[in-house]
Amino acid sequence: MYIRRTPRSAPSGRPISSPRQSGTPSRTLRVSGVLLAATALLVSACSSGSSTTAGAADAVLAALPSSTPSTLAPYYGQKLTWRTCGVPGFECATMKAPLDYAKPASGDIRLAVSRKKATGPGKRLGSLLVNPGGPGGSAVGYLQAYAGIGYPAEVRARYDMVAVDPRGVARSEPVECLTGREMDTYTQTDNTPDDEKETDQLVDAYKQFAEGCGQRSAELLRHVSTVETARDMDVLRAVLGDKKLTYVGASYGTFLGATYAGLFPDRVGRLVLDGAMDPSLSARELTEGQTAGFETAFQSFAKDCVRQSDCPLGGAGTSADQVGKNLKAFFQQLDADPIPAGDADGRELGEALATTGVIAAMYDEAAWPQLREALTSAMKEKDGAGLLSLSDSYYERDADGRYANLMYANAAVNCLDLPAAFSRPDQVETALPSFEKASPVFGEGLAWASLNCAYWPVKPTGEPHRIEAKGAAPILVVGTTRDPATPYPWAQALASQLSSATLLTYVGDGHTAYGRGSDCIDSTIDRYLLQGTPSAKGKRCS
Repeated sequence: MYIRRTPRSAPSGRPISSPRQSGTPSRTLRVSGVLLAATALLVSACSSGSSTTAGAADAVLAALPSSTPSTLAPYYGQKLTWRTCGVPGFECATMKAPLDYAKPASGDIRLAVSRKKATGPGKRLGSLLVNPGGPGGSAVGYLQAYAGIGYPAEVRARYDMVAVDPRGVARSEPVECLTGREMDTYTQTDNTPDDEKETDQLVDAYKQFAEGCGQRSAELLRHVSTVETARDMDVLRAVLGDKKLTYVGASYGTFLGATYAGLFPDRVGRLVLDGAMDPSLSARELTEGQTAGFETAFQSFAKDCVRQSDCPLGGAGTSADQVGKNLKAFFQQLDADPIPAGDADGRELGEALATTGVIAAMYDEAAWPQLREALTSAMKEKDGAGLLSLSDSYYERDADGRYANLMYANAAVNCLDLPAAFSRPDQVETALPSFEKASPVFGEGLAWASLNCAYWPVKPTGEPHRIEAKGAAPILVVGTTRDPATPYPWAQALASQLSSATLLTYVGDGHTAYGRGSDCIDSTIDRYLLQGTPSAKGKRCS
């Protein structure tokens, strides 16, 4: 699955764009940060879960010993060499971590780190590590494009803002899988197969993707788990000179942060987990949960759309269910007859890319006007450029046909963290009614998207589990009631698992809550970061 963090704007009010999206038209949805997916073909559920026995989730993540093993002392004692890195106000460095924590002597992995020092005034509170989600999102890119300049001035005044690209991501020895042209073919593969031939084509696409990753990143694929990345975060904490970790994680970043808390509860400082995941669910449960989440978001979009004069899916009084049927019918038309998209590489807009474009706009209600415009052009003018642009922003494809490694890292982490939701096409077919009930619009595609880990070249090392982090300092979990990618019940579940957590609720639309315009949410989180005071129990904001 894939869960994306989308900042609304920079302090100036201008959209934030990732440096790797510089070729995307300015009106394209800006996606700085990510989401978590067990697939790269559409978006599938989430990163933590398996389809194993129901009792598996009774397991609890065990804390590591509080003392640092002598074999890891060289890593914990290293000194970072900071340098300028081309972005005014930011410094960069490279940190070493063991590729395999079980065998530290077997080799290193080099991780990219960036920081912006506290600006003052006020006493410095230490380092604030940020992660936008994914898995596969560049934390360094997120820091430099948004967090380091867009977080509240009071927070940036007291903290050094810091990010590390997780192992296998972006600047940290990235996982590689396909060429740009191969990825173009992959993203256009029909993921709602109508017959055995199309099913075989989809399976072949998953196999080719997995084989490409196995050929280009064979050794790395075994060592990109969330547990290993959480351990890297603890090395960074020590190298930065902080006794405890202060952290803001969004989307998949909440799973990463919660995992850190479970492994190192005595080193937890102030942790904000925004757009939370539930690590105790199976992959099947997570995928269906996210499917229902996207349906909830679409229902909100549909109700808003029919109140607008430019809605191409229905007029005033049209029910949200009918809007969904109209969109589904349009997808089916594209499945049979793709339309031109004005693409320099000859891509047309078919059902797969169109669906991804619509899903991309579900993450932030600020993108709904853009989606209406794109749908109008596609449905009434046979011009698929707008939806293709939304899809490209989601996949982080630039105008030259190059893809960031987002989706490669995404699959690598998810397929290693947990067993696949499905292992054979017939299992997906059996599950289709349940997925389509969860979302008549997106259910079929999301069900098939969950098949990709079945062909992964590396066996998974994780299982679903609870995270309690007993003994940890107060942790703030944030959930949005109509979040499409991390449904609100997941935040409730994580808050109930973590022994010291408080749940803060945003009653609204969109994926994650911090920095989305709610003074209530922002002031509560800021107060926690600056003073260590969590929100009142049961607090709800709009």
